[in-house]
Order: sequence, then C-alpha cells, then structure tokens
Amino acid sequence: MPNKQKIIFMPHANIQYSQLDPKRRAWVAENSYRPLFELIDKGDYKIAFEASGRTLDVLAEEAPEVLALLKKLVGEGKVEPVGSPHIHVMLANIPREVALDTLKEGLKTWERHIGVRPRTGWNPECGWSSALPDLYKEAGFESLVMDADSFLLSFPEIREATGLKYDVQGHSNKNHLFKIEEYIKDKPQFLRYLTNPSVAPNGLKMIFRSDCMANPMLWYLMGATEGMRKDPVQLSEITAMLRNWQPRIEQSGSFIMPYAEDAEYIGTSAYFYVKQFNQARFFEPEPASVGRFKELLDNAKALGYELSTPSEVIDSAKTIIENDRIDCIENGVAWHGGTAKAWANTSYSRILDPVCRNIFDGIEAVRAKGGDAVELDNAMKALASAYVSDSRWPPLPTSPGRFNVRETLDDLYAANKFLAAAMEKGGIAQKRAVYSPDLMHTQIAMIDDLLMSQKYFGEKE
Repeated sequence: MPNKQKIIFMPHANIQYSQLDPKRRAWVAENSYRPLFELIDKGDYKIAFEASGRTLDVLAEEAPEVLALLKKLVGEGKVEPVGSPHIHVMLANIPREVALDTLKEGLKTWERHIGVRPRTGWNPECGWSSALPDLYKEAGFESLVMDADSFLLSFPEIREATGLKYDVQGHSNKNHLFKIEEYIKDKPQFLRYLTNPSVAPNGLKMIFRSDCMANPMLWYLMGATEGMRKDPVQLSEITAMLRNWQPRIEQSGSFIMPYAEDAEYIGTSAYFYVKQFNQARFFEPEPASVGRFKELLDNAKALGYELSTPSEVIDSAKTIIENDRIDCIENGVAWHGGTAKAWANTSYSRILDPVCRNIFDGIEAVRAKGGDAVELDNAMKALASAYVSDSRWPPLPTSPGRFNVRETLDDLYAANKFLAAAMEKGGIAQKRAVYSPDLMHTQIAMIDDLLMSQKYFGEKE
C-alpha cells in the first residue's frame, strides 16, 4: 500500500503584533491560541505550531492554562514545536550578533516553558539574506521553514512569466502569487521544491511554504469578500485546490505545506483588514474561523492526506534535494512577494534603527574594554527587543500602534541603562570615549519626543 501524501498546517504566533495593544494580548491568547489548542486536543489532528519566545513568556504570565495546554499537546506528539527568534525581528535587517543571540534565546525559552528545544525553525516574515542558513545552523536548528515564492522567483523564467517585481516601497504581491502556481503546475522541475525537503550547502534542512495555497485558505478562514470578489471563498474551492496538488505530489515528491500563516487568524481577524484594505480594524472577534480551520483539517484528511509536521516529512523523505540555489534568492526580499527592506524603509525604521545601531556599537565597544558580561547580556536582550519588527510596520498610509513604538523606546532606554551598569561594574565608567550613556539618553529622548508627537493610524481625533 503506497504511503499517504503528507500535509502540514503550521499556525505561527506573535504576541507583539503591530496594532495589538499589550492590554489585549491575554484576550488573543484566550480567543485564538486556546480554541486552536482545544481543537487539536479534542480531535484526531496533528499540526506544527511556532511561537516567539516573547509569546511564550506572555502566555506564562497572562494565560498559563493556555501554555499548559500547548505543553500537553507537544508532549503527546500532536503539536511539533517550531522555534524562532525570541523577539519577532526582521533577521535580515539587524546585526548578525543580535540575530544569533535572539535565536538562541528563543530556543532556551521553548525549553524553559515547554521542556523541549525545537528542531525546526521559522524565520519571521521570511526576510532573506545569505546569512540566514548559517545563523539558524549555529543557533542549533536542524531545519528551517522557507518561503517558496521568494525562492521560485529567483528563477528568471518564473519572474518573467509572472511579471512579479520587488519594490522596497511595496507592501506585498500576496494576491498575485497564484501566478506562480499557474506557471509551475505542470513543471515537476519546480514542483519538486514544494513537495520534497531540501538541504542547504551547510547541512540545514529546508521545507517550503507558499502563498499559492496559504492565501486562499486565509480568505476562507476570514469568510470575507470586501469588494474583492462576489462571494467568500468556499470549502469547495479549497477541496479543488488540494485535489489539484495530489497528482503533482505523486509526480514529484511526498508532501505539501499549504498553511503557514498567522495563528491569530484562527479566532480573530488579526491584521486582515489592515493588510488587505487599509481599514483601521484590528483583532476583531472571529470565532467562526476556528470552525473553518477545523474544516480545513477535516477536508485534507477526507481527501486522503495524512496530517504531518516538518520533522516528520524530513525524517521520512525518500528524496532530499541538494539545494544551493537558495543563494539566488534576492537579498532583502520577504514572504508575500514583499521585501524585508520595506521594513527598513518606513519612517519609524529610519528614526529607530540608527539609534539601535549606536547601542549595538556601544555594546561591542564596552565588551572590548572589559565591561561586565552579565549587564552586557542584559543590554543585548533589550536591544533585540528594541529591534522588534512590528514597531516599524506597516508603511503609510497605515502605521504601527503608538504602544508598539512606545515599547521599543522603553527597550532603548533599558539597553542604555544596562550599558551604563556594564561600564560601572567593569570599572570603566569614566571612559566616556568608549560609550557615553548620558549622551545616548538624550538621543533616545529626542526620538521619543519625535515619535510620540506623531499621529498613529486608527487613533481617534
């Protein structure tokens, strides 16, 4: 009897979401993560679940029962834990040392709260540079979930056939990525990357997710039209899509990963109406999406797919593609046909990032002169938190929440204080040529005044 074709669903969680007020984080845990975990607990299901370390910390503090349920599901093998940076950062946009530190911290946080260190990694927003495979390997990951659309657009013939282009001012090409599927649907030389694991030249295993499949599923979860189509996406459309992929898998590999999207879309509207329509609607209750996610899982099983996880498809794969073409993925791109560089080119990034860089340079300079190691580590953790992506996103005419930017400013003040303590405890407080905490405080205060004087998207007059 032939092996069943495997299918992976991986919701990923980020409690530091743009426009998610910190006072509502517990509400998201109770209305999104809890019903998702209860669904998996009660049924014959298996998924992967990614969460940043900060998300796990918030669950431990504000929703411990939800965290306990996740730990139970991981222990039972119904959920594969997927790790990521401790802070939801654009890894392609920050110093390598900060990126590596927060990746390692993310693994430690999973081990502290759940008792395991994930084998598989997730790269926030799939922002890309050639440093990413080595970073994940050095941090301790065995495999990484990759963005297939960025990878496939590295082939000139696919770029030409689809007409898709990157622009650092563009939000995304999310609703146009179906053009990739249209082009590759009868081409096994491309399909194989979506239906087999790959291995990078450094030995890091990789599996690829694509908006070609994830985007229709997201629209199905939301049950939305908003003028984009006459009727909401129907389950019959999802059925047809999954059926279309079965002969492709048979021809070229063993699995597909159709859902790697925000966990918050299960139970809430999350960022859907901001992202798609520039509407000031954030994290509205969407309880029906929990039932629709169950329908996605049940539908896949009814079609003969076996619910699986990243590590399982890698461990059972008959073919693992040696893939050095990841070096052809364009530096600075991201998922949804967007770019990591778009995050670095918002007005918020242009104000915040130079100050973050000054703090980083200070950490390195104070370390070289013998600053206290514990306080320097504290400063690095605060700096990583200041680099959180969603205090910099999205671009005009929308914006992050004022509270998102406020958290980053507070992190910068904290990092500066830790640096001052590192100098004091290291006996180099008078060496102000190395680093001046007092002067840096005034620089942070200056951008604090500038950023807090602005109006933010969705704020009432």
